[in-house]
Amino acid sequence: MTQRSNPLRRATSLRTTVLAAFVAIALACSANPAAAASAVVPLASDLAPGTILVRTGERTLYLIMEGGLARRYTVGVGSAGWQWAGTTYIDGKYVAPNWMPPPEIRREQPGLPDVIPGGSPANPMGAAAMTLSGGSYAIHGTNVPGSIGGFVSHGCIRMLNEDVLDLFERVGVGTAVVVVP
Repeated sequence: MTQRSNPLRRATSLRTTVLAAFVAIALACSANPAAAASAVVPLASDLAPGTILVRTGERTLYLIMEGGLARRYTVGVGSAGWQWAGTTYIDGKYVAPNWMPPPEIRREQPGLPDVIPGGSPANPMGAAAMTLSGGSYAIHGTNVPGSIGGFVSHGCIRMLNEDVLDLFERVGVGTAVVVVP
């Protein structure tokens, strides 16, 4: 007597194999070694605990802590011609903010809509934004995680969505932000 293969078992096995392949591909594509999660590191600084320090050249944001420590995040920063340095402070905090392209970006990309709603994959603000006083810059998330660690923005400080949400919970309006080359 010959044994017939069970078509249901074959289909289930095939689905399991395909699903496992998709999961493996998704995990491989989501890995971004330059965009490591935050870490607490030693950092000698004269800045007060609670201050945010951004080192543009390192593409790193530090949240200064007590005892010579800081929470470090890898960030994306301004591309050539869009970098800046100075001291400012957080003047607003927003979860899933709408984004209105500023005039300089609209000139580069005239087809952009007037407003991109928060939560849209096309919204460059990602999960949250903390606006900075005195300009049109923000510390914000991104829906393009591969951009973290590069010189990629029009002057904003770009973070992984999970990192910006972590920082968002740790700082408040009025937090000092020091940006250095």
